[in-house]
Amino acid sequence: MTTTARVLIAADKFKGSLTAVEVAERITAGIRRVRPETGVESLPVADGGDGTVAAAIAAGFERHEVEVTGPLGAPVTAAFALRGDTAVVEMAEASGLQLMPPTVYAPLTATTRGTGELLLAAADAGARTVVLGVGGSATTDGGAGMLEALGARFLDEDGDQIPHGGGPLVEMVSADLSGVDERFGDIEVVLASDVDNPLTGPKGAASVYGPQKGAGEQDVNVLDAALTHFVKVMGDSVGPRAAETAEAPGAGAAGGIGYGALVGLDATFRPGIDVLLEVLGFDSALERADLVITGEGSLDAQTLHGKAPAGVAAAARKRAKPVLGVCGQLKLDDKALKSAGFERVYALTDVEKDTGRCMSEAGPLLEKLAERLAEDRL
Repeated sequence: MTTTARVLIAADKFKGSLTAVEVAERITAGIRRVRPETGVESLPVADGGDGTVAAAIAAGFERHEVEVTGPLGAPVTAAFALRGDTAVVEMAEASGLQLMPPTVYAPLTATTRGTGELLLAAADAGARTVVLGVGGSATTDGGAGMLEALGARFLDEDGDQIPHGGGPLVEMVSADLSGVDERFGDIEVVLASDVDNPLTGPKGAASVYGPQKGAGEQDVNVLDAALTHFVKVMGDSVGPRAAETAEAPGAGAAGGIGYGALVGLDATFRPGIDVLLEVLGFDSALERADLVITGEGSLDAQTLHGKAPAGVAAAARKRAKPVLGVCGQLKLDDKALKSAGFERVYALTDVEKDTGRCMSEAGPLLEKLAERLAEDRL
């Protein structure tokens, strides 16, 4: 490639080691050490999970902080991003596993109420379109907490609001969405997720993702039954679409918050990376680039199913732009990589075999990797 090459770095975070912004900074430093004349543009990306708001802010959105209800009920400070009348709301900011104390889980009682409060704050700030990025949740409440914060009422047989969490959904005897903030009748909500699971059953929110949130086998059964009951009671309120929506792609995302958004806010489900690339202005950045670098902590089979690097590679391939990958560990063979649009992938384990050091020293190692990439390709 010529000495005037223009490189676009559009990588996701290396989870547990580097944010997407830090990944871009380290790659840039490594490239410029070897090829200082190279033009480098950074556009950190995300797929709807944790890091989504940070990616939006790096792309020029304004950060707004608000105090909301955390997953355990205590107040937490969460942020959303706003540019014009478009807001990016990340449920992990308010209801994510990242907010839980170490080794503490609450699979039956964790709530999405704070995510609803974030949505209200975005509406107060003037948002007319809200990208709701979901992933990394501590919750399995079907989005009931979120909808409650927006004005919905979920009552038990005594006419009292049911407690927070997925477990207590089984106590619900009536659902009333008439009190949901009327502004959300006009606000476009886009559900951005990298998973397309239904709400219940063997591929549903509790069965597939509950164990990640501390749910044992009995808890999973309780949660799946509670979500099934939730759908039944919702049917009494909104009719047949309650059951239809439970089977829709994305309904099971982030402990079923996808279901709450789809059935209660008339959200539109789209793959998270597709939405974020649009919102972040990826197309115009891609137009300026000769080479694209993307990646995440582990490039593996899961990457190919809606994760950010696969979305970036697919978009770049449509424009015939070569794509290089960077990662901590590489678990895909050459055939899978080429099929996904990667010309070549560089892994931290290429320069350091100890995976523990790859995690703890990811920054300096990534700079070395970027130097090697620049020598090979620029």
